[in-house]
Amino acid sequence: MNRSNIRANTNCFQMILDACIFAISFVGDVLWLGRGMSVKSLGNMLILAGIFAIIFLLSNKEQYLYNVTMFYYIDRVQRKILKSFIRAFIATSAAIVFMPQMWNNRMVFFAFCAIGYILICIKSILLKSVMDNLEQKNAPRTAYVGNPEEFGKFNYYISKTSICIQQIGFIAMSREAYENASHEDYIGCVDDLEELIREHAIDQIYIMQNDEDDLRVTQRYVDLCIDMGVTVRLVVDFYKRRGADSYVSSVGTYPVITYHTVSLNTNEQLIKRMVDVFGGLVGILVFSPIMLIVAIAVKIDSPGPILFKQERAGQNGRKFKMYKFRSMYQDAEKRKQELMDQNEMNGELMFKMKEDPRITRVGKVIRKLSIDELPQFFNVLGGSMSLVGTRPPTMDEVEKYQKNHWRRISIKPGITGMWQVNGRSSIQDFNDVVELDVEYIDNWSLWLDLKIMVKTVFVVLGRSEAY
Repeated sequence: MNRSNIRANTNCFQMILDACIFAISFVGDVLWLGRGMSVKSLGNMLILAGIFAIIFLLSNKEQYLYNVTMFYYIDRVQRKILKSFIRAFIATSAAIVFMPQMWNNRMVFFAFCAIGYILICIKSILLKSVMDNLEQKNAPRTAYVGNPEEFGKFNYYISKTSICIQQIGFIAMSREAYENASHEDYIGCVDDLEELIREHAIDQIYIMQNDEDDLRVTQRYVDLCIDMGVTVRLVVDFYKRRGADSYVSSVGTYPVITYHTVSLNTNEQLIKRMVDVFGGLVGILVFSPIMLIVAIAVKIDSPGPILFKQERAGQNGRKFKMYKFRSMYQDAEKRKQELMDQNEMNGELMFKMKEDPRITRVGKVIRKLSIDELPQFFNVLGGSMSLVGTRPPTMDEVEKYQKNHWRRISIKPGITGMWQVNGRSSIQDFNDVVELDVEYIDNWSLWLDLKIMVKTVFVVLGRSEAY
């Protein structure tokens, strides 16, 4: 039977310890401030405290605080604990509004939250050193197969986690490497792995798998460890790529290593989408009077439709119809090829022309004020665009993209973005546009989105030249 221990990296002891701390906090809080409470109020307080503790623990787990491989930097741990506390406190405090009978005892609940938070913080400071001392005696005797340069770094990483081991030494991948090794911690060659396991009473083996190592050879040593009942951990290092993040997960019993460059995880994507829906609705409601005026002006100024609908490339090349107020004459697309020799962008990957003869009189005004893009709030609401993202390219532009250019459309396009608020009119090299877009993708956060949206307002109010 092929089984996968999906909870092997979870430190269940820490979860149980945190739950016990909240139980102690509750009892102490009730004995201190809640001695006059009725049985019903105590029951309600217990339910509320339980909800607080569950949200806190789940938030900690979602942030990998209970993962034994997490780097235990105390400032990082404290920030994660504070984030979990804020989440749990806001959720449970809001619940008090719907529990009028708890309002008179709110200070008892707030005291419980404060006591629990303080004790959890103290535990996080003291836990690692105490647990390391307690677990060292029973820590598995561990040897590494590889070279000292790689394992020097690997050992440093191990020391920053909650993984506790007794290091026995290094095992060379070849006899030649062992015979020429000057490192005092080398204990032998992997060809003698069975004898080394017997001699040093080894509990587990770490094998550093490099791209030059034959996987079939490595499999032989993995099988040997399994036959002897020795735990073997394969450190997969055969693919390295700067600029890509990675994580390990599983599909059923299959381990999966994921390399990615887009920083948004599932939860972040959900939050960003919620912000987009809210922002799209607000944008449509707030700017609807302006959109009505512009629609009338566009219709009177020149023949043709009010809205310009163009097929653009969305996330990873998905096609969608982008909406804008028509700011050009109807034959603008046909005349584009005639004007390509006047393109102010280097190359043919983006078209930009300051005195574009295709632009109508009303078009010049609405482009200068950037209100030609207001209908894109409907794109945002529909999900094909985001409030903040990268500029959506035309399909003919995408066809000319090189592979490194494609990364800029690995997220949803946005109404505004890094390029729009960082001197778009002065940028003439498309690679500079890509660099700004990639910078946004690599450093995405809700705070960055907010800063870009605020900066967009100032750019528009300042009537920065847009074309």
